[in-house]
Amino acid sequence: MPIYLLATFGAIDWAVLVGYLLVMVAIGTVVGRRQTDRDSFFLGSRQMPTWAVAMSVMATALSAATFMGAPQEAFEGDLTYLILNLGGIIGAVIVALLFIPAFYRAGTTTIYGYLGRRFGGPAMIGASVMFLFGRLLASGSRLFMAGIAFAMMLYGDLAPAHLVQAILILGAVGTVYTAVGGIRAVIWTDVLQIVIVVGAAVLTLILLIDKIPLSIDQIVDALRTGGEDGQSKLRWLDTSTDPSKKSTLWTGLIAIVFFNIASYGVDQDLAQRMLTCRSATKGSISVVTAILANIPVTFLFMVIGLLLFVFYHQPELMGEMAPADKLNDSRKVYPQFLFHHLPTGLAGLAMAGLFAAAMSSVDSAINAMASTAVSDVYQPLRGGRDTGNDDRRALRRSRAAVVIMGTLLTGFALGAVAVYDEENDTLISFALSIMTFAYAGLLGVFLTALLTRRGNSATVIAALIVGAAVILVLKLDPMAWKLAWPWWMPIGTAVSFAVCAAGRPIDTGGENAS
Repeated sequence: MPIYLLATFGAIDWAVLVGYLLVMVAIGTVVGRRQTDRDSFFLGSRQMPTWAVAMSVMATALSAATFMGAPQEAFEGDLTYLILNLGGIIGAVIVALLFIPAFYRAGTTTIYGYLGRRFGGPAMIGASVMFLFGRLLASGSRLFMAGIAFAMMLYGDLAPAHLVQAILILGAVGTVYTAVGGIRAVIWTDVLQIVIVVGAAVLTLILLIDKIPLSIDQIVDALRTGGEDGQSKLRWLDTSTDPSKKSTLWTGLIAIVFFNIASYGVDQDLAQRMLTCRSATKGSISVVTAILANIPVTFLFMVIGLLLFVFYHQPELMGEMAPADKLNDSRKVYPQFLFHHLPTGLAGLAMAGLFAAAMSSVDSAINAMASTAVSDVYQPLRGGRDTGNDDRRALRRSRAAVVIMGTLLTGFALGAVAVYDEENDTLISFALSIMTFAYAGLLGVFLTALLTRRGNSATVIAALIVGAAVILVLKLDPMAWKLAWPWWMPIGTAVSFAVCAAGRPIDTGGENAS
């Protein structure tokens, strides 16, 4: 089958896309020359600018999940998903005040090194393995989502064989430049990627408004009654107490707070960036800045989803401007518009935006998993300690770990092709909910470490297992009523906290509480 882009891309589009890819490679190559040891490879020698770290955290938090998922959420529903950002702000502030200072005091390469000092080596290894499992699931699902857009770009369809090829290409590219440049490459490429993603979205929004033959007031009126059963697609607040709804006020104020504390506080993927800052204060500033900047960008993508609803589902309003291409899968709504309706030049920028969203899903996850595997699993099992080994052998080992983790991540993304349930899951819910298997136990353990003097390695490992088991039970939903995935987190966290805190403390020679 011929490559789809060959029929739709012009010379300018190719120049923009190829130029973007060359810049990515150049960044990885240039910063790679500055890697001298494991500390510089995984932590950037703790010298990264706060603003760059904030943009990197923002890029990873957005990633393909927002690029693809947020327009789909608004296209199928309304704006109530935005209320979950309230829990994001609360969670980020708690992480900034409680978690990050403790991590800096511990002085370890990863956040799980803190658990090692608090509970002992087995606890650190257990938490690291749980993180690796959860991150492979979650980032694998994000790479799968990026593969959807890339398959559309290359082939114009979502045939499983084409999805597989797209995922393999994205996984290989992200692994290569991360292995060369380390965390510095991750952060600086993320800075460029978030600029491209937001720039492409803004231009898409302007173009959509131009293509819809209605005034802004008319578009707003159409959206007020365009939802299911005539409901408004502009609704942003749902005060329902129905636990099966995932985007209510109470979910945003309570349930999603736990999820965001876990995302920014117990997940090495995001927390690693904060550890690259010059101080705990700057790391705390970076996470709060990132979550605040994330809100208008998420809103931007959801507005695009609303306009695409009018564009594709309101032919009576579009009139002669109604699109000739038919949308038969809401997962494709944003990329389909990009591929069929953008002018020369802007199409290339949009494709670069897709690449950027995809790479921000891959690079940081690979680096975080590699740092955890080397510092918290391989080194302790070999009898070493987290001492920031500065020889060339440690650097080569770190790069080898990146390649291994990139390969595993790509494999998990391929598995998502088979397990994704498009009938019952939107893309963004699929990507977020799958991480709760690891988050529940990890958050319970970290809260025990930070808030109490209880717990030991045995109860840490038990809490991690129990947390994942609780999430599995809730996901299988044996109860008569259905519980939305954000509520899994407080339940799983509470149970794992109780299990971990049941253990008597032991003297590990580290800090016993914050």
